[in-house]
Amino acid sequence: MSDGFDRLWADLEPIGRHPGTGGYRRYTFGAADAELRSWFAGAAASRGLDVETDGNGNMWAWWGAPGPGAVVTGSHLDSVPDGGAFDGPLGVVSALEAVAELRRRGFAPARPVAVAVFAEEEGARFGVPCLGSRLLTGAVAPERAAALTDADGVTWAEAMAGAGFDPAGLGPDPERAGRIGAFVELHVEQGRALADTGDAVGAARSIWPHGRWRLEFTGRADHAGTTRLADRRDPMLPFARTVLAARSCAARNGAVATVGRVRVEPNGTNAVPSRVTAWLDARAPGAAELDAVVAGVTAEARAAAAEHGVRLAEAQESDSPLVEFSAELRDRVAAAAGGARGPVPVLPTGAGHDAGVLASVVPTAMLFVRNPTGVSHAPEEHAERADCHAGVTALADVLQDLAGE
Repeated sequence: MSDGFDRLWADLEPIGRHPGTGGYRRYTFGAADAELRSWFAGAAASRGLDVETDGNGNMWAWWGAPGPGAVVTGSHLDSVPDGGAFDGPLGVVSALEAVAELRRRGFAPARPVAVAVFAEEEGARFGVPCLGSRLLTGAVAPERAAALTDADGVTWAEAMAGAGFDPAGLGPDPERAGRIGAFVELHVEQGRALADTGDAVGAARSIWPHGRWRLEFTGRADHAGTTRLADRRDPMLPFARTVLAARSCAARNGAVATVGRVRVEPNGTNAVPSRVTAWLDARAPGAAELDAVVAGVTAEARAAAAEHGVRLAEAQESDSPLVEFSAELRDRVAAAAGGARGPVPVLPTGAGHDAGVLASVVPTAMLFVRNPTGVSHAPEEHAERADCHAGVTALADVLQDLAGE
């Protein structure tokens, strides 16, 4: 098993890696994405799986004819800008190797098994996370998805067509979703709870509610050297107060809030900006706490904008409610993954996943592989190879339990 995982990982590892940062730039429907799709198709075919791409750009590799009650696993291959190697791809590589392990065991599944790769999970190119699974389940309208634009103004529909896919197929796919009897996503741990328990593998209890908001501060461009402070309408000032408000509001509510993306126009060193556009990511243990964070941040943004003569436009780009994974499936997965040692630890997470989106229509569960430092969405993201191998074994045991007689 370890050799198979290591070979797959070595083949995948160079794709989309930036030589300067060491991080990954794997963006949906881009050049790296095409390489990733080709890699997945070849790896799946070599394991006797039949590969297809649905109308939303998600890929499916089937062991057995597609049909009802299927046990599906997998994750995503796209990344955040300069992201780590493990977020998403670990689940895909582990799924492929778990299937190979089951074949080596001589296991014959009683129901179909599939490995799925969902498109635009990170939302790094088009702004909406888990877009492939949201489209599949009907959580986002196809018209909205088709019109989403990247930083260069390219729409999702245009990018999809440029990659050789027909955007006319976008939208809910209840027949495909209806085939899924259970979905189990393996993912690198984002955080370091397992480092304290001593376990290589854990299971998910829930996903915190979270969302993304766009805040656009519009002032007036001016000369940095000749415009008096009293005459300025500088959008950078209310933006700065908003960033500080995000931190303080999150701390007051036991939540997290981040402004990790910003666009400044015209972005000149010697010019007062005309516009600053910022994206707020907020997550909390419950809906009330999340609402309190967002209300506090936006109230401060409005007050600061008014004080400095700046216009503020607000828009929510995504909303993901609290996800409580199926208790029955969660407990079964935790027990199967732990085997004779007993159930693996069950943990909450503040990170969003395709499993969380699919949970609205099918029973879902997640496995986490230990991350010794807790760093994620950065080049330093890491999982020890022995823990990765343990994750494959745990996933194979889970699939055998779920797809058996």
